[in-house]
Amino acid sequence: MKLIFERSKPGRRAAAIPKPDLPIPEVPEDLRRRKPPRLPELAEPEIVRHFTALADRTFGVDTGFYPLGSCTMKHNPRVNERVVSLPGFRDLHPLQEEEGSQGALELMWRLQEILAEVCGLDAVSLQPAAGSQGELTGLMLMRAYFADRGEADRRRTVITADTAHGTNPASVTMAGFDLQKVETDARGNLDLDDLRAKVNEETAGLMLTNPSTLGLFDEHIEEVAAIFHDAGALLYYDGANLNAVCGISRPGDMGFDIVHINLHKTFSQPHGGGGPGGGPIAVRDILEPFLPVPAVVRADERFRLDYDRPKSIGKVRGFGGPFGVFVRSYAFIRAYGPALREMSEVAVLNANYMLARLRNAYELPFDRHCMHEFVLSARALKREHGITALDVAKRLMDYRFHPPTIYFPLIVPEALMIEPTETEPKETLDAFCDAMLEIARDAAKNSKLLKDAPHHRPVRRLDEVKAAKRAIVRYQFDEHPDLGGDASEGEAVEAQKGA
Repeated sequence: MKLIFERSKPGRRAAAIPKPDLPIPEVPEDLRRRKPPRLPELAEPEIVRHFTALADRTFGVDTGFYPLGSCTMKHNPRVNERVVSLPGFRDLHPLQEEEGSQGALELMWRLQEILAEVCGLDAVSLQPAAGSQGELTGLMLMRAYFADRGEADRRRTVITADTAHGTNPASVTMAGFDLQKVETDARGNLDLDDLRAKVNEETAGLMLTNPSTLGLFDEHIEEVAAIFHDAGALLYYDGANLNAVCGISRPGDMGFDIVHINLHKTFSQPHGGGGPGGGPIAVRDILEPFLPVPAVVRADERFRLDYDRPKSIGKVRGFGGPFGVFVRSYAFIRAYGPALREMSEVAVLNANYMLARLRNAYELPFDRHCMHEFVLSARALKREHGITALDVAKRLMDYRFHPPTIYFPLIVPEALMIEPTETEPKETLDAFCDAMLEIARDAAKNSKLLKDAPHHRPVRRLDEVKAAKRAIVRYQFDEHPDLGGDASEGEAVEAQKGA
């Protein structure tokens, strides 16, 4: 497929802009172009065809199964798009006065109330723009809480699991805390002995995903909470995996004090390509005074923005947050109503069904029932046939499936992290499992087939080391770089691994 610059022909135009009968201002000499900008020149049909062809090559949840572990890539109901396009929501200006935005404020307030109930906590702020910003906001609340108690200088350490999402340690560092990791035991739970040895009077809190990125619910979560609370520390719940427990168990009841919720994952929002997203924070009552301002509050059947919060950490995002995400998520939740737990029950059922079908063809690091996702290992395939998790992922593309997350969690060698969500039918789950089983058989019979995959995609197997070391991110017209030679510069470099 040609790039748009390669399709360009001098003099072609999509449209002609009228030239106004106005004097042309004199441009200072030092600001004048020496030659016209090198922009592509095409007729409108060619432009439309080019970008349509690019769109046809784009894989998304609307075009196929997307079992990307821990990312919860579920179907986004189209009714949500109609609701968010209602003029009163779509055309609302963020600086609209409160009297003219009562509907939007009521929706935000009701969403806050729902999320507080789902989490089993007392108050919610919708401001954070994504889960990562929700994490940072939660840790800022933790700092403000201990500063208010005169303990900020002493409470310097936050503990994370060795299976944590990569954003957890990054957020801890950005918030100014010191990081400690706790090990995972043989059952896939936090190692309680390691945990007790690390929790002391300097501990500010724990950041934990439950179920974890292994897809396992921690069997000792109440004891974990007691260890931290007895030391005067707080518990932070990474809500990336909330899709497993909605309506079944609540983080607040487990003992967590702070929760961020990935609205775009659990409660449906298109989030490919880095956004948009939403990461509201839910907190216990002792942390409510520190929530960002303004708070959306209800008074005498009216709704308003409350800035009178003297202990607040301030704003973490402009205006009230990603409002379109709120509308979609609210519509999604109201569509389920009291049956919201069925969402999680079906997600867990789907994951366990797939695990049962695949467990004998791939290694199972922790032999337990999973929650909404599960982790397999291609370690045996690598040991016996030289086939890696990357090879499995590339071969899946030939079956028109998006590969699952690979090489994460980091504690599982050759990890394959699979999340079907609740929105996929049994036929799709079976087709994916059939492909995975056939790939495992091909690993023994014809490993080269996997090593050269994908075979039927517009782009074949890339040299990932060379692509990383010699990235070309712009069209260079006649200046084509030399891509020959050894990208590793004499060293044996392994392709990057990670989620």
